[in-house]
Amino acid sequence: MPLDGSAVTAAGLIWIQVPGVPASVHLNSPCGWQKFRHIRKLLMLRDLSSSSWSMIAVLSALFGYLLAWFRSKHQLALEVLALRHQIGVLKRQARKPILRAWDRCFWATLRRTWDGWRAVLILWAPETVIGWHRAGFRLFWRWRSGGRVGRPAVDRDVIQLIRRMWAANPTWGSPRIRDELAKLGVHVSTATIRKYRPSSGGRRSQSWRTFLGNHGAAIAAMDFFVVPTATFRLLYVLIVVTHHRRRIVHFSTTESPTAEWTAQQVVNAFPYDRAPKYLLRDRDSIYGDVFVRRVERMGIKQKLIAPRCPWQNPYAERLIGSIRRKCLDRVVVFSEQHLREVLQAYVEYYENVRPHRSLEHDSPIPRAVEPPEQGKVVELPLVGGLHHRYARRAA
Repeated sequence: MPLDGSAVTAAGLIWIQVPGVPASVHLNSPCGWQKFRHIRKLLMLRDLSSSSWSMIAVLSALFGYLLAWFRSKHQLALEVLALRHQIGVLKRQARKPILRAWDRCFWATLRRTWDGWRAVLILWAPETVIGWHRAGFRLFWRWRSGGRVGRPAVDRDVIQLIRRMWAANPTWGSPRIRDELAKLGVHVSTATIRKYRPSSGGRRSQSWRTFLGNHGAAIAAMDFFVVPTATFRLLYVLIVVTHHRRRIVHFSTTESPTAEWTAQQVVNAFPYDRAPKYLLRDRDSIYGDVFVRRVERMGIKQKLIAPRCPWQNPYAERLIGSIRRKCLDRVVVFSEQHLREVLQAYVEYYENVRPHRSLEHDSPIPRAVEPPEQGKVVELPLVGGLHHRYARRAA
């Protein structure tokens, strides 16, 4: 059986062209086994790791550099020309070359010692070599720093708490979790929460901002929104909210709102001379003459927003949006009584638990900060488990 310049192993035939081996070598010939042992030694060298070959290649290049001092410039120029041509051919045909750590170290060192290193680059761009050098710089100083890099580690209990809040409250974002943690005496940034959590309107004019800022304590807003039931009926919900602390002072539901019914709800919302100075509302036809006269007798001045401009009543619109997104969009309403119960549970959560950015990250009814000394964190479900309150309890 001829080897034909190849080697035989126990795993099968591996055809490797070996320089200096005749085209036909028989194992049964007198010198066949000797040449086969010679080929076997060459295959043992082939088992060296790729990193060792890379180091040998770099050392060979350095040895060739030393020998080049004893050759003429004309011979060196011809050799460089021949090598560049061969590299150009390989670059057109071969895939991206695989580089080892020794190769990168060689070019990073060459960049520091030779100004003309850019002119001889063919296989990769100069920016690649600069990136290798910067990576080596970072590794060097990381080694000099003893591995102490980055911010202080976050406590494992805090990480687990962030993930619990994220999983139990699908509508909460990073700022909302940060505010809840602050109420527990744990201060972390939104970037930290985004890192450890599991992987999931119109602009008011300057005059309106000035008006609301100067008269926020004396302004209330009201608006209607519609809720469909499981039997495709439509229920109307009226909310009344104050601008000072964004408190929901009153809400009510009905199937057929009228001007008389709406006026009576305003009376129920502000009993005992607690009426605000201004009432902000839209131009819906449901606010008829009966409503206007009743509100005027209470000493309230009505401020009507422009037609088709709901953004001019921002507090009421944002509250309605929060009620829909955080509560009603996740509940199927069966009846008017069911709707009242769901809204009552959400209003209690909104008033006593939910923080607001405009209220310095506090709820409309202020909550006290509970320091870690008061005990472990417990989870209290609210609104049927759609939301939760986190408080500290002694063990």
